[in-house]
Amino acid sequence: MHYLPRPRELEAIRAGLCRAPVTALLGPRQCGKTTLARELAAEHYFDLEDPRSLARLNEPQTALEGLDGTVVIDEVQRKPELFPLLRVLVDRHHQAARYLLLGSASPNLVREVSESLAGRIAYHDLGPLTLDETGAADWRRLWLRGGFPRSYLADDDTESALWRDDFMRSHLERDIPALGISVPAETLRRFWVMVSHYHGQVLNFSELGRSFGVSDHTVRRYLEILSGTYMIRLVPPWYANVGKRLVKAPKLYLRDSGLLHSLHTISTPGQLGSHPKLGASWEGFAMEQAIRLMGVSRPHFWRTHTGAELDLVWQARGVLWGMEFKYQDAPAMTRSMHAVLRDLPVQHLWVVYPGHEGYRLDEKVTVIPVTGIPDIAFDFRMSTGASDA
Repeated sequence: MHYLPRPRELEAIRAGLCRAPVTALLGPRQCGKTTLARELAAEHYFDLEDPRSLARLNEPQTALEGLDGTVVIDEVQRKPELFPLLRVLVDRHHQAARYLLLGSASPNLVREVSESLAGRIAYHDLGPLTLDETGAADWRRLWLRGGFPRSYLADDDTESALWRDDFMRSHLERDIPALGISVPAETLRRFWVMVSHYHGQVLNFSELGRSFGVSDHTVRRYLEILSGTYMIRLVPPWYANVGKRLVKAPKLYLRDSGLLHSLHTISTPGQLGSHPKLGASWEGFAMEQAIRLMGVSRPHFWRTHTGAELDLVWQARGVLWGMEFKYQDAPAMTRSMHAVLRDLPVQHLWVVYPGHEGYRLDEKVTVIPVTGIPDIAFDFRMSTGASDA
């Protein structure tokens, strides 16, 4: 099989198109945006990597005005001058079109999006495959290979690893320069490899700068590039007035576990099982699945200077929720969990582990297997109205 249906994501895109005249479907290249957009059977399709589409948009106003139905513009970050025109078009009272913009860079990198289309645009972030799409029972394969469809669906682990190597090279040598960013590909690759060793750790920008031989400002710029192209996730700390000294720097995670493994030259289950980053890799994989499936739009972590911590904290409908990720056989209550229950008003705390059975540790603490995240997430989204991250 070379395609997996993604009905939850398709429903979210359709909801965005009903909610606003412009919907931005954002996410890394090769994560399936174009495939989903084509499932919509849009009346008009422009691919800005296709010379024919570019030729049609030489006179963009002539090409776009008068169109009705759904208009898809793929790789829209390559032509940012379209955003002010789209604002003019959607503000016309007789405008019948709905625009779906596909992009591989966040609005922070393509600032014209938020500046030109404020109040007129709905956003939906699409990431690589999730457990509900692959089947939760196949989580080990998803963890090893990551969720990019061509990596996950490759014929074997070797082919998957080769695809990821090619993807990273193309991302550095082609995609990032196409955004107008002039950082040498080899420099950014070395930085990417270096920050992969900080996966799951609190960042120290000065230490990172010293290790790479650049200033704090340059470190932040490189992190912005990798974050803005959906390669890494910077998770900020949760601040609560509990009279404690709290860690204030963000934690860094590589969003896709397959890319993390490639940066550490891990390509087989055996190599992963004996690697020093095994626990950190699993924590990041399980957390990314939880963020995506639970609909966490603003993930945080919580940590005090005395060592108490919680991997994932978020708000939904004004209530605080938490998750902890343990690569253990049978997680039990810890000092950190007791501190969380004492110091944070969490409604519930889930502890995710790679086992098979769920069980209670406390009235507010439940251990669940990683395979249970999709079911818990479905119930959570239905009860809280959480939107996909």
